[in-house]
Amino acid sequence: MSPQLTLQTPLELAPSEVPTYLEQLWSTEQQGNTGSGANTFCLLIWQPTWAEQQLVRSGRLQGPITGQQTDELIAAGRQAVSDANLPHSTPPLSDDVSSAVSRFEGDHNAEDLRGQYIDPALSALMPRRLITLAPTIDAGHSLETLVAAYCPLPEEGGGTTACGDVVVLRGDDTALQDGMGILEPLLPPSMPAWVWWNGSLDESPKLMERLTRSPRRLIIDTSVGDPHHCLELLRSRVEAGQAVNDLNWLRLRSWRETLAMVFDPPERRDALSHVTQMDIDVEGHHPAQGLLLAAWIADRLSWELVGSEAIENGIAARFNRPDGTEVGFRLMSVPVGQPSVHAGQMVGLRLISQPENGQGVCVILCAESGGCMRLEAGGMASMELHEDVVPVQHASPEMDVARLLGGGHDSTTPLLAAAAPLAARLLT
Repeated sequence: MSPQLTLQTPLELAPSEVPTYLEQLWSTEQQGNTGSGANTFCLLIWQPTWAEQQLVRSGRLQGPITGQQTDELIAAGRQAVSDANLPHSTPPLSDDVSSAVSRFEGDHNAEDLRGQYIDPALSALMPRRLITLAPTIDAGHSLETLVAAYCPLPEEGGGTTACGDVVVLRGDDTALQDGMGILEPLLPPSMPAWVWWNGSLDESPKLMERLTRSPRRLIIDTSVGDPHHCLELLRSRVEAGQAVNDLNWLRLRSWRETLAMVFDPPERRDALSHVTQMDIDVEGHHPAQGLLLAAWIADRLSWELVGSEAIENGIAARFNRPDGTEVGFRLMSVPVGQPSVHAGQMVGLRLISQPENGQGVCVILCAESGGCMRLEAGGMASMELHEDVVPVQHASPEMDVARLLGGGHDSTTPLLAAAAPLAARLLT
C-alpha cells in the first residue's frame, strides 16, 4: 500500500509559532474539522536520505524526494555503483554511493516531501506527532518549519477519531542545529517519545546526542556506519539503561528462529553442548549483523570469550564452553553479485558439534539469496549433516519500525541487551 500524504498542504511557519499553532489545531473549537488528537506517542525521525538527494540532483532519479526506499531508488543506486566503479558488494544506498554520486554533474531540482509521506504501517499505530528532521545537501539552506494535520485512512481502520500532526524541520546542518530549541515543547512528557535515527550512525554526533537522550527510546540500524562505532554505540546505550532497538538485530529474527527449530528435536538438543566450531558468512565488509548473531549464540550457550583478532577478510575468535572445551569462531566476508540494501547481511551459518562418544553433527543455514558452498566444503562426510534455508524478510524500514513501536517496549529486549556488549568485544 502506498504511503498517504497529509490531509492538507503543510503550512510553513516561523519556528516560534509552531507550538502555539499545534495547540490551536487540537483545541475544542477545531476538533469538528480535524478530529481529536491521538494520545499515543511521538516519533522523531532523522531522515537525511543523502543518496536519494544526490541521485535526484544528478538527474539519475525522478523526484519528488520522499525518504522512501522505492524500487526506483534502489535501481538507481545499483546503477550508480556500476557507473562509479565501486565494488560490487557496495549497498546501493550507502554513504559510498552518495559520496560518489555527489561528484557527478547535474543541478536538477525536485520537490522535497520528506515528512509529508506517512507510511500505512506507521499510520495504523496512530502516532500523535511525527517530527522529521530533513537535512539538505544544499549548504546555506536556512531553516524551514512545516506543519500539517493527518488522519489514518478509513480503509486502514482510521477516520477522524484519532488524528495526529506532522512537523518537518528542513535545512542544512547548521540550520538544524540552531533549530533544536523547538523540539522540547513539541514532545510532551506525558507521551512516550521514540527517536528513529534513519541514517548513518557516524554522522552529526552532536545532534544525535541532543536528540537521543534518555528517556527517549532509540531506534538505530547497526548496518549503517562504521562497524566499530555502530556496535560501540549500541553497547554504550544498552549499558546506560536506555531503551534501544536495532533494526539490524530485528532482521536476524528468522535466523534465530530457524536455528532454534533445527535444534528443537530432543535427539539433537545435546549437540548444542558439544559445539567445537562456528562459522558465519556475511555480505561485504560490514560484520555487525554476523557478530550480533554469534554473540547471541555464545550467550545462550554460556560461552566465555577468550580473545578475537582480525584476519584476512574476516574475524577469528575463541570461546570456552562451560566444560572448558575451546570453541573456534570465524566470520568471513564473501562477495555477492547484488548485495542487500542493508550492509553485511547474513549469507550462511555453520555449527559443528563433536561429542566425545557419538556421531558428529554439522548444521548449515543458508540465505535464500545465495548458496553456502564455502561452508559446505571440508571434511564432514562422517557427520550427520543438516541444511536449512532461512527465509528472507522483505520488509521496508517503516514496517520494521512499526513492528517495534507496536510492541511498546520501554526497555531494551533482554536478548539484545546480552548480545550487544559481547558483539562489540568480538570486534575490538
